[in-house]
Amino acid sequence: VQLQAFGGGLVQTGGSLRLSCVVSRGTFRSYAMGWFRQAPGKEREFVAFITRSRDTTYYADSVKDRFTIAGDNAEKTVYLQMNSLKAEDTAVYYCARHFRGEHYYPTSYLYWGQGTLVTVSS
Repeated sequence: VQLQAFGGGLVQTGGSLRLSCVVSRGTFRSYAMGWFRQAPGKEREFVAFITRSRDTTYYADSVKDRFTIAGDNAEKTVYLQMNSLKAEDTAVYYCARHFRGEHYYPTSYLYWGQGTLVTVSS
């Protein structure tokens, strides 16, 4: 299984970015997916989760109403639309395929993408 995340970059405060994560060499539609992020000097934290049916989503309180996770089974891709970005959203963002357990724990995910850097300048 291989996950490849891309779409990060430099954006000003209040701007938007859309991250994408393509799953190759593995099943996509049978698994829930999540996005995490890790800022310098901090632990990896949960951002968003989408169930394998793609009809239920969960978000960290810090990104609720600003970020939207979506999945496209045909494209084997999960997206993270990020709006109204803040400086504190600066981090490396990782996508991951859920294995088992609570969706907000990194240990509940078995496969991870390589990460894509998002930098929000104030």
